[in-house]
Amino acid sequence: MKTETGGAQPVLILAIETSCDETSVAVIKDGSEVLSNIISSQIETHRAFGGVVPEVASRKHVEVITLVIEEALAAAGVEPQQLTAVAVTQGPGLVGALLVGVVAAKSLALAWGKPLIGTHHIAGHIYANRLVKELQYPCMTLVVSGGHTELVNMEREGEFRIIGRTRDDAVGEAYDKVARALGFPYPGGPHVDRLAREAEEAVPLPRVWLEPDSYDFSFSGLKSAVLNVVNQSKMKGLTPDVAGIARGFQESVVEVLVEKAVRAVKACEAKQLLLCGGVAANKGLREALIARCDREKIELIIPPPVYCTDNAAMIGAAAYVKWVHDGDTPLDMVADPGLSLEKWSVAAY
Repeated sequence: MKTETGGAQPVLILAIETSCDETSVAVIKDGSEVLSNIISSQIETHRAFGGVVPEVASRKHVEVITLVIEEALAAAGVEPQQLTAVAVTQGPGLVGALLVGVVAAKSLALAWGKPLIGTHHIAGHIYANRLVKELQYPCMTLVVSGGHTELVNMEREGEFRIIGRTRDDAVGEAYDKVARALGFPYPGGPHVDRLAREAEEAVPLPRVWLEPDSYDFSFSGLKSAVLNVVNQSKMKGLTPDVAGIARGFQESVVEVLVEKAVRAVKACEAKQLLLCGGVAANKGLREALIARCDREKIELIIPPPVYCTDNAAMIGAAAYVKWVHDGDTPLDMVADPGLSLEKWSVAAY
C-alpha cells in the first residue's frame, strides 16, 4: 500500500481526461479537494454531425491539450515540481482520443520526473461522488452515461463488482436516439428531460424488467416502441405528441433504473447509493431517486452536474485511490478502449 508522503505533504495529482469529446485537466489534492478542473468541450463541433466523430474528437484534443494543462496548473496555483503524480484516463473510450491523453501524460511524467497513474474512466465517474462526500462501504453505484449503464457493488475502497449492466443500448445512447426521432439535435438528453417535465400527460410506453431476479437493463426495445409511436402518428397524418412521448420514455427509463438500484442496495446491504455518469445530470432521474431514497431511508449521493459529465477531477479522485493502494503504473502502459473495471480494481485485497 502506498502511503501519503510522510503523512505531512498533500498528495497532488494532475489528472488528464480525453476519453471522448471533452478535453479536461484537473489538479486534485488528497483525492477529494478540487484545486482546478478545466474542461474544453467539443459539443458544438460534433452537433453538426449528430454525434461524436472519433477522428474529429482526436484532432480537437491535440489542438487544445497543452493549453488546458497550462490553464489547470495556473488555476490551481501549483508548479510541476509540487505534484505527486500525473494521472490519465487509460480506458475505456475512443482509442484515438485516449491516445492523446496517454501520450501527453507520459510526456509530462517523464519531463517532470513524476509517477504515472493509469485510471479507469468509470472508476472516475464513481469516485466523483467522493468529491461531494466521504464514501462508506459497502456501497452501490448506479452508472448512467452515454456508453455505460451498470450497477456496481463496492465492498471496499477501490474494489468493483458489476452486478448488472445493459444488454444493448446504454441509457444515454437511448436518450440521444429518441431525441433524434423526436427531431432534436445532439446531445438529445437535455431536450428529452426538459420536454418530459413540461408534458401534461405521458404516452404509455413499456417497462423492460427482464428476468425477475436480474439487475441487467435493456433499452433498445423501448427505443423501438418510441419509433413505432412516432411513425404511427405520421402514417395517420397526425403530429406526434412529442412532449407526451418524451415523458413516457423518461418515466419508463427512470422507473426501471430506480427500482433496480434500490433493490440492489437492499440485497447487498449497501450503506450508500451513488449516482454517476452524464445522465446523472438528468433532473427527472435525480428527483425520482431522491424521493425514493428518502422514503426507503437510503443515503443517496449525487455529484453536481459539472462532475457528472466527463471531467478530469473525477479521474484525479479515482487515481488517488489507485495510488494509495497500488502505487504508479509502468510507463509502457497503453491506451485500452476495452479496459475492464473489475480488473482495474486495486490489488490490496
